[in-house]
Amino acid sequence: MKVVQNLVPTNKYSIKCPYPMDAEFIVVHNTANDAPAANEVAYMIRNNNSVSFHYAIDDKEIVQGIPENRNAFHAGDGGNGKGNRKGLSVEICYSKSGGQRFIQAEKLAAKFIASKLKEKNWGIDKVKKHQDFSGKYCPHRTLDMGWQRFLNMIKTELNSLNKPKGGNNMANNNTPSTWAKEAWEWAKKEGIMDGNRPKDNMTREEFATVIHRLYKSGKLR
Repeated sequence: MKVVQNLVPTNKYSIKCPYPMDAEFIVVHNTANDAPAANEVAYMIRNNNSVSFHYAIDDKEIVQGIPENRNAFHAGDGGNGKGNRKGLSVEICYSKSGGQRFIQAEKLAAKFIASKLKEKNWGIDKVKKHQDFSGKYCPHRTLDMGWQRFLNMIKTELNSLNKPKGGNNMANNNTPSTWAKEAWEWAKKEGIMDGNRPKDNMTREEFATVIHRLYKSGKLR
């Protein structure tokens, strides 16, 4: 996914992003403004107050203003607050007036957040809202329209990213790879696997079922 970088200069790190950071989650915001992403980031860099954020997203582009390995002051929970010190911040633009531009910005934000979750091997539980850290009603328009609705948008995008790519028709999906054929046939014969979808992803409940079958058969002891 294309990201335009306009990063805060290092001589402003002491104001905007003074601490190294290893992000643990994503924090979603609405800008409460009607400026495009490039303008939001440019203004954030230009002023000398501490408010800062990692990404701004409008209906057309994603602009990064703070490196992901630095903190940003966006969550309203202070210099040592978990939101400000561990959260990767995403500002969704055009939320003041809303309308079609905001709807498209939200869609692009959902795609971007899903790509970050996949990149970092995170689940949907890693998506937070500004409100979770300071109580502020933000992301205001996203909350008005439904927070779960937005999470569902991200889930849909994440599921799409996690689908196996290419050659995943039913015939190919039911034919194990050469290197796995012996083990696959053994697992079928022993009743550990049901013999379907050898190349498909395994859910946690399917994994639990396999472990349970192994335990019941005595092969896990």
